Amino acid sequence: MSSTELPETRTAAAPPASRIRAVRVADGEELRSVALPGLTLTVRARPGNRPGLPPALYVHGLGGSSQNWSALMPLLADQVDGEAVDLPGFGDSPPPDDGNYSVTGHARAVIRLLDAAGRGPVHLIGNSLGGAVSTRVAAVRPDLVRTLTLVAPALPELRAQRTAWPTVMLAVPGVAPLFSKLTRGWTPEQRVRGVLSLCYGDPGRVSDEGFRHAVEEMERRLELPYFWDAMARSSRGIVDAYTLGGQHGLWRQAERVLAPTLLIYGGRDQLVSYRMASKAAAAFRGSRLLTLPDAGHVAMMEYPETVAEAVRELIEACEDGTHDSGGS
Repeated sequence: MSSTELPETRTAAAPPASRIRAVRVADGEELRSVALPGLTLTVRARPGNRPGLPPALYVHGLGGSSQNWSALMPLLADQVDGEAVDLPGFGDSPPPDDGNYSVTGHARAVIRLLDAAGRGPVHLIGNSLGGAVSTRVAAVRPDLVRTLTLVAPALPELRAQRTAWPTVMLAVPGVAPLFSKLTRGWTPEQRVRGVLSLCYGDPGRVSDEGFRHAVEEMERRLELPYFWDAMARSSRGIVDAYTLGGQHGLWRQAERVLAPTLLIYGGRDQLVSYRMASKAAAAFRGSRLLTLPDAGHVAMMEYPETVAEAVRELIEACEDGTHDSGGS
């Protein structure tokens, strides 16, 4: 991804006062700010290569942003008119007025964005927390979702992997500010290396330029006064969603999804267990399953070409009415 500051890039007219530096925008992308009652969302657009393409919406994971989709979006620009949202409190979106960072709160933000723009039904693509959010959106508002792609979705696990425990611990009240104090001496480079080792199957796949951009984004995020609060509350939201039963449980909602679904799991994922792939494939009716043995938690960043090919096949099958389950 290359730096932008392009003249044609559209940004919010009145950026938050807390912003110290601008968010990176890749060539061909545009940013816009969407103001809704009690909520302001930043949307990163990658317009389709030709008019009339169906819309797609990308939803990032915990601690991520719309930039997590910058490698995948151009590969699908001949197939969809793409937009990626910064969830409330992440990326360039400020915190929600009501402080609601639950999975339901994030899902409500996505639904309100789609309703306000009139873009539905969309090809909805989510990663991690964004996968849980997208599952809830598809279950409660099937009219808004044309197809559903989930990359390592954060669906409830009975036994979380040991490597995921630090993320879970952020949900405990007081841990996030304590961790912030304990790691005050860490450099942005150290923080980024830690994130890459946790999220990538092979951190060596990150280019020098990509690492430099990640460090710049980490520096920007650490300047935001609400960064740790958004992380802690969203982590708590995931844990709370894991404990919900009945019709509000995420697995029950997965069974209600009507949209053709593609599931993508990485064999080296340290946050969402690879063993959950078969359970997810059974829960989402008629779903396709793509397993990538060498991928970590963010397959769309590690193997964007492979992920794009699988998404393209799902969309094409949906458009010509030949969708059926499959796997690889």
